[in-house]
Amino acid sequence: MARLFGRAFQFAACAVLAFAPARAANEDIAAAARQQVGITVHYDPAYRRLAYPGGDVPADRGVCTDVIVRALRVARAIDLQKQVHEDLAAHVGAYPLRRWGNPKPDSSIDHRRVPNLMKYFERAGLAVATTRNAADYLPGDIVAWDLGRGVLHIGIVSDRLAPTLAPFIVHNIGAGAREEDILFRFAVMGHYRLPTPAIGAQRR
Repeated sequence: MARLFGRAFQFAACAVLAFAPARAANEDIAAAARQQVGITVHYDPAYRRLAYPGGDVPADRGVCTDVIVRALRVARAIDLQKQVHEDLAAHVGAYPLRRWGNPKPDSSIDHRRVPNLMKYFERAGLAVATTRNAADYLPGDIVAWDLGRGVLHIGIVSDRLAPTLAPFIVHNIGAGAREEDILFRFAVMGHYRLPTPAIGAQRR
């Protein structure tokens, strides 16, 4: 269901990529995530009324989902605020809004909640297998974790390897955007991969 992403995700059909090209395909997303390190220095879950589309909280703060939203805007000009809001408004029953006691769409917060992003990526056909094999997690992949007690987390796979040989993850778990070795620190419950852009379609 890649159509959910509209023109932002139009891409040419291509042959199956070898491992090395596959690793390089979404490194632009990994790089856009890393750019947030040192800029987003606070974890701030406060609700804020955002402009729409293209709304954001101040760049020096945010939550884990803001790492994803900002990276996709920079790397692919994909506005998850708009994409999630449009799909959620058209398919309210498909999203777990009652988890927050709010059965109505809210373009200021819905894209900033991990379960909503997971559902959106799933509906868009971007889910791939969750495994304990570090090599299955490629640069630019999006990973979601269960931290326990109903708390979820999300981050982006880096193109750099930790000493454990697992890829670093760019995420914001409480102290701003950081690149850390946490891939298997928590239970992986979601793994998503965007389509490779058509040749010449990547932003310059």
